[in-house]
Amino acid sequence: MSIWICGEVLIDILPSGPVVGGGPANTAKALARLGHDVHFIDGISSDAYGQSARAELLRDGVNLDLALASDKPTCTATVTLDAAGAASYEFLIDGTATFDFSASWLPDPYRYQPQVLHIGTLVTVIEPGASALYDWAMQVAEYAPIVFDPNIRPSVQPDRDLYEAAVEKWAALSAVIKVSDDDLAWLFPQSSIDDVANRWISDGVFLVVVTRGANGLVGFTADGRVEVPGVKVDVVDTVGAGDTVGAIVVEAMVTHGLIELRGELLRSVLTRAAAAAAITCSRQGAQPAYKHELPSIEVK
Repeated sequence: MSIWICGEVLIDILPSGPVVGGGPANTAKALARLGHDVHFIDGISSDAYGQSARAELLRDGVNLDLALASDKPTCTATVTLDAAGAASYEFLIDGTATFDFSASWLPDPYRYQPQVLHIGTLVTVIEPGASALYDWAMQVAEYAPIVFDPNIRPSVQPDRDLYEAAVEKWAALSAVIKVSDDDLAWLFPQSSIDDVANRWISDGVFLVVVTRGANGLVGFTADGRVEVPGVKVDVVDTVGAGDTVGAIVVEAMVTHGLIELRGELLRSVLTRAAAAAAITCSRQGAQPAYKHELPSIEVK
């Protein structure tokens, strides 16, 4: 039994130089640093950037046995940081190994029986790979809950209607959705966070976790709303902070079981997630916390 993380590993071109990035890759790194059996699923190039990505993932303990070795180039994302350290991205996507998904190589869920599939960011909207991934994820959902992180990137898909349709399609397949308040504000400008989250819960999602930067986290289940504050930290940048939150949620699912993530246990999980995200924000690039840096979960 293992955790599957599917989505892009790419190279973030930061003002200080290139670093390995991509939301799903960051989540895989975070889970591996927490000591979990993580298998990352994406195309990884044989070019210099791909070799760097492969080396970094392996160094953190991420399994790449289910990844595709490809001679296509690696996707890059040029990162601009504002005065508060918040990141925006410009992507080079077409023809890359990063988005080369097809049924011919995606792993068989019946054979491997994963515990959880975490999927998201641009692979769920960039065609034709997104459609291949959706068909595959429908098969995976027969064996494992789906955690979906839309991680909205309007610079890649500025059409709000098309983006919304893609997100709602994946939301209908998901047991858990992790999303930022900025994502929701762009995607559903006429709706409140609570309205969108509660609608997803009514439609069958078990848990919705909304990240709100320095303002902390909010979790929604059919039992109600749980809110925790952010952890104050000197922010270097916010790259990978939300991905770290996703890792903590997945960790809680495999440790406690999805059905238990409500009430005081959910509060404790979100408190741990806020602490983990703060550690990531205190470092340059996506460098998530190690297990020894985080408090254990105590349910009161």
